[in-house]
Amino acid sequence: MIVWTRLRRVLARPLVIALLLFVIVAAVALRKALLFAADPVGEKDCPPVSPAGSGPARPDRPIPAPASLVWVQRGGTVNDASCLSRTAVYGVVAVREVDDVRAALQFARDNGLKVSVAGVRHSMGGQAFARNALVLDMTRLNRMSLDARSATLTVQSGATWHAIQKFLHPRFAVLAMQSTDIFTVGGSISVNAHGMDHQAGSVGGTIRSMHVMLADGSVQHLSPTENPRLFNLVVGGYGLFGVILDADLEVTDNPVYRSERRVIGYRDFPAVFDNEIRPEARYELMYGHLSTAPQSFLEEMLLYTYRRADGRGADIPPLGEVRAVKLRRLVFNLAKQGTLPMRLKWLAEKYVEPRLGSCPVSRNQALAEGEACLVSRNHPMHDSVRYLKNALEDETDILQEYFVPHAQFVAFVDGLRAALMAHRANVLNASVRVVRREDNVLTYAPTEMFAVVLYLNQTTDAAGDARMRSLTSELIDLAARMGGTFFLPYQLHYTAAQLQRSYPSVTEFFAAKRQLDPTGLLTNTFYETYAPTPSG
Repeated sequence: MIVWTRLRRVLARPLVIALLLFVIVAAVALRKALLFAADPVGEKDCPPVSPAGSGPARPDRPIPAPASLVWVQRGGTVNDASCLSRTAVYGVVAVREVDDVRAALQFARDNGLKVSVAGVRHSMGGQAFARNALVLDMTRLNRMSLDARSATLTVQSGATWHAIQKFLHPRFAVLAMQSTDIFTVGGSISVNAHGMDHQAGSVGGTIRSMHVMLADGSVQHLSPTENPRLFNLVVGGYGLFGVILDADLEVTDNPVYRSERRVIGYRDFPAVFDNEIRPEARYELMYGHLSTAPQSFLEEMLLYTYRRADGRGADIPPLGEVRAVKLRRLVFNLAKQGTLPMRLKWLAEKYVEPRLGSCPVSRNQALAEGEACLVSRNHPMHDSVRYLKNALEDETDILQEYFVPHAQFVAFVDGLRAALMAHRANVLNASVRVVRREDNVLTYAPTEMFAVVLYLNQTTDAAGDARMRSLTSELIDLAARMGGTFFLPYQLHYTAAQLQRSYPSVTEFFAAKRQLDPTGLLTNTFYETYAPTPSG
């Protein structure tokens, strides 16, 4: 008995210590989990990576402004979705009516100011503002109407696709937009955005006409046939040729789709697209996700397809919001922490996400489709990606996109994999889409291309910016060797020579800018960085 008592005393202390350690580890893990799942409190505020752009903007003298201008802020700074572009501005004006744009342009002309045009500022290289510029916040210019007979939506440029989808649903749907709905119409036209519909092409291809206010305050009516040169400069023109006021957009019906997904090898994707998806007109939406897990990095692909189904008798339900936001955010943010969580994220995407996804159209109402998962066209695109916003400090998530000819897809992905591994890039998502040939002046697709969209995590310090700049430059060169291009709405981590090589029409673009806006009234950080000087 005495021996047993002594033994218990000897063992008790290590057990208590072990128990305390377990409690501490569990508490730390729980705290981390709560942080990774937490909703953000306001917009993320990162230190500027370039101190030159972050100082306070001060006019040389106070300038009286028209009473009609409504100021969101005077002076101060603005940022974009990267959180890395904080820039001092003269001020931000709320645009509620077309006359507000005209008054702001006149105020800027009279007082030697430059003007930038902004929506929700999801471009990541300062494309929506410039240092000391007067920024037009277009998000309140958002009215819309529908001509059902001609399937034409007339919409002001500040409206978001989220609001448009709710307005059109359940009878009609957007023909072309990004795969998420957070962007404004004006912003999407300014970058000539594209999305899931490989048949429809870009947003620019769905514009029947639009009204644009030029730098001199005049309003032009543009279409593919009415002043087509200016039309093709404004589409994908990053707000440099005029302020988009409204657009007549082609819309479509809102059919029922059979939602399908399968795992394929990345090498098989070009043949699957060419032999199965492209010839079958009923495949109307599609995209792929490449694996970001170490064991199958950029080798496995989850291919998502939406095939038009027999929806007779189906009652299309209202558009809801994405479910399990905190759980999705937790999984996403955990994946940033290392290889094991990234493996778990890929397994969750393959096996758990299908259970979280919804099949909102009742199978009992669309009897011809049996046990299929049925959605309307609007449902998969109605996602405001709230789970991507977080409360984490000293880090941010950024986008990049590269376009390569179909025949070079496998070689590009092989080179991409090698570069990402060599740079130890923290890749959170890698999507694959299809883009058609685009005819706008600053086109990213002079022929049909496959698009690879990267979602990357980086630290917000100068070292993180330098690492991302090096990686981006290498990937731009890789795409160029494959006869491809890169998308311009992201960080300005490319040289003027790289821009010229991927966009040879940029010389024409800048020349037209100087001709149509000789004082350079409309500007942004992209233009200030890359436009040649008059003597250059």
